[in-house]
Amino acid sequence: MSTMKVLDKDYSCWVCARCNEPLQPAPVELEYMESLFNVELPTCTGCGFVLIPEDLALGKMADVESLLEDK
Repeated sequence: MSTMKVLDKDYSCWVCARCNEPLQPAPVELEYMESLFNVELPTCTGCGFVLIPEDLALGKMADVESLLEDK
């Protein structure tokens, strides 16, 4: 399964608040209602923290959530 790029904004200038390492795009597997989604999200190179930006969570992800719940 291929990884889908879901962000247009560059988050490479962001750093993790926990370990002060830069965030870099990395493949992440998300699961919701037994459905898996492989997406590329900003991830800390140190601790592995994954950033889900607010606009993505309230936009595309909310739309997908609504579609899955309507099934």
